[in-house]
Amino acid sequence: MLQSKIEVILFVAGKPLSIKKLAEVSGTKTKEVEAVIKVLTERYNNNESGVRLVQSGNEVQFMTSPDHAKLVRDFLKSDITGELTRPQLETLTVVAYRQPITKPELEQIRGVNCSLILRNLMMRGLVDCEESKEKLGFVYRVTHDFLKFLGIANVSELPEYEKLRTNEYLEQVLATEENKDNAQ
Repeated sequence: MLQSKIEVILFVAGKPLSIKKLAEVSGTKTKEVEAVIKVLTERYNNNESGVRLVQSGNEVQFMTSPDHAKLVRDFLKSDITGELTRPQLETLTVVAYRQPITKPELEQIRGVNCSLILRNLMMRGLVDCEESKEKLGFVYRVTHDFLKFLGIANVSELPEYEKLRTNEYLEQVLATEENKDNAQ
């Protein structure tokens, strides 16, 4: 059970995580996490797997096998070139006007799962993710490249920024969802 928890956390993180953070998130001790990391390393770091578990110091991360670098590069190239899709544009707009925003807040506003879209926007360098103590989790915001692409210095320069950032309907939707979560 602990192994699957660590595995799934590393899979969705998309960035290196410390042993301490993995222990914290999985509700266990660092020694137990270290033992699981050894098992996962043996499981994935071989010629049979397309995934590797890389450890640098006290941080670990899943990465693709270097044997498949060209295949991965060619596949991802289609995701980071070309025009943005309508769902990507909608997601990017919500992030720009409501940042910093959590994935659950974003999904509440859009009404759909945004995982893949966020991944693609991050790969394009338009959205960034960071851990937030205030919102208890990860938050998303637009990057400097996004601002540079639009030729603006700050998101407040977006059309009708104040009006759309503080939309009463969105505030009600998010407050209703937050109250549901707190009641459970």
